[in-house]
Amino acid sequence: MITVIIPTYNRASFLKEAISSVLAQDHFSGKGPGHDWELLIIDDGSDDGTRDVVRAFGDRVHYVYREHGGVSAARNAGLRLARGTFIAYLDSDDLWKKEKLRFQMEFMEAHPEANVCCTEEIWIRNGRRHNPMKKHQKYSGWIFDKVVPLCLLSLSSALFRRSVFEEIGNFDEDLPACEDYDLGLRLAQKTPIYFLKEPLIIKRGGHPDQLSHRYWGMDRFRVRALEKALSLSLSSEQERLVRAEIVKKSRILLAGFLKRGNQEAMRKYLAIIEKYEL
Repeated sequence: MITVIIPTYNRASFLKEAISSVLAQDHFSGKGPGHDWELLIIDDGSDDGTRDVVRAFGDRVHYVYREHGGVSAARNAGLRLARGTFIAYLDSDDLWKKEKLRFQMEFMEAHPEANVCCTEEIWIRNGRRHNPMKKHQKYSGWIFDKVVPLCLLSLSSALFRRSVFEEIGNFDEDLPACEDYDLGLRLAQKTPIYFLKEPLIIKRGGHPDQLSHRYWGMDRFRVRALEKALSLSLSSEQERLVRAEIVKKSRILLAGFLKRGNQEAMRKYLAIIEKYEL
């Protein structure tokens, strides 16, 4: 079985299209093992009519309401309820093309050693198509060195074997943002991440409720994730990369807090730089 998990919070205006893109998957029209599925909507405390949007789809969509606890808690709640051997997350402002899961399941069945595969993306910002920069290029295989500088794990594009979460753990609920970056570090250190070149998802951005708009200085959370990564079984080269990235991101934060005159934060990141500088 494939379990699809959509965590959502006050995105009723986007959610209907996201759900429809899951229900339209041509993989679900097949029969036999591997074609059974469930769709879980984890409502993280919405008060905007999200419940009514989901109810309109009938019994095939399972709705779970929980008190607001953040996106990581919502993702983990879905994972605990999931019955599938395969797990696919979809952010409620993103969309899947109808062949997305079919392409990925064909790959996973042909490569039983693969724990996760991702696909290329189409980016829409404020209603217009946007070309990713060169630094956002996707890679396939053992890509730990690629995911240290920035998050290359797009959760809406990923299909996981459920068993991989038993190895790397769930989403970090102490991180209010950049939980995908944290998961990507742990994942890439443990297993290859395979990349399919077909653009099979549509990422819609630019709206004000995105976490990247809600928090200033997102590198604060990435530094925390990188410090956590040092507790993994890293090679000497991987550790060097992580320490160097902590220093790099901390210098960026230091400059930002200097402009804001935040002396306490400046002292914090000066200490971090001194601790990890090679």
